[in-house]
Amino acid sequence: MNVSLLPIRSLFRRFRSLSGRSFLSFLLVGLLASLALASCGGIGSKPEVKLNLVSFSVTKAAHDQIIPKFVEKWRKEHNQKVIFQRSYGGSLAQADDVIAGKQEADVVHLALPLDVMRISQAGLINRGWEDRVPRRGVVSHSVAAIVTRAGNPKKIQSWADLAREDVTVLSADPKTSGIAIWQLLALWGSVTQTGGEPQQAWDFVRRIYQKIPTLARDAREASNAFFQEGKGDVLVTYENEVILAARNQPDTNYLVPPVNISIDNPVAVVDRNVDKHGTREVAEAFVNFLYSEPAQQELAKLGYRSVNPFVAKDEGLQFPPIETLFNAQDLGGWTLIEKEFLANNGIFEQIKNQSAS
Repeated sequence: MNVSLLPIRSLFRRFRSLSGRSFLSFLLVGLLASLALASCGGIGSKPEVKLNLVSFSVTKAAHDQIIPKFVEKWRKEHNQKVIFQRSYGGSLAQADDVIAGKQEADVVHLALPLDVMRISQAGLINRGWEDRVPRRGVVSHSVAAIVTRAGNPKKIQSWADLAREDVTVLSADPKTSGIAIWQLLALWGSVTQTGGEPQQAWDFVRRIYQKIPTLARDAREASNAFFQEGKGDVLVTYENEVILAARNQPDTNYLVPPVNISIDNPVAVVDRNVDKHGTREVAEAFVNFLYSEPAQQELAKLGYRSVNPFVAKDEGLQFPPIETLFNAQDLGGWTLIEKEFLANNGIFEQIKNQSAS
């Protein structure tokens, strides 16, 4: 901003000629002008800016690679340091904390669109959030995988085998975990999307959950119980999560059922919080960066089925083919899923209560 300044001597003579009231007015105008000048720099005038990212548990490995790339890009373009404050946990619980104000997220990257919808319904994210970014807000994508013990001693071949009496499945709680909801919907859809009736789906899902000893809090806790504590015969998790685990444990056995659900992970700017923190510019830039080729390459390296299929192809990843891929919309959409499956006394609670009795 260019500002023309009066010579000091001329300004002094003007001060002396002012009456008391005019002098006060002159001071007020000067003060307002100073404040305006101070605000012209905006976020870019600060040497650093903090950005609060709230995400679901299994994205940490990807963010560890992506965030330094964004920080360096922003520093070069804006001469400003971005400090990320990050939180990871069960997606539903994370969304609840954002809604309650326990975590003032600038950006959320969560396990399922329903969680962002709930934050939007609470008034923190403006309506139409999914139309402000590519792919209707979906920034990472996966499918469900069934992990077995080394050598697959129980000979698990399909979703149907999980209902066998001799198979114990580990699972997180759909009340707190995103992967647990995807698992519930995958099991249900494996029946209804292949010609089965809802009652058949009900009976199939109930037989599985009645054998689950304890529901974990989130995907990470369930994975730790299976891999580190040796609990259970089978773990249902994100395909990207088991690809990552297999790199550290080469004897990991898993299969990707050819009838599967599209696991779509959304990202969104939390409008109320970025306006409060003055971080909208950097928050929106980070969200857009997540769709960029460098970020999508990192997601693909970690086993995500990139929302840009050319990126996954370039990384040389060969994913098992999916013959029947269904999504939440095929099961009625998130509004119906929340009401019919997840609400108090919904399908999951009824199955859980019946299994416990």
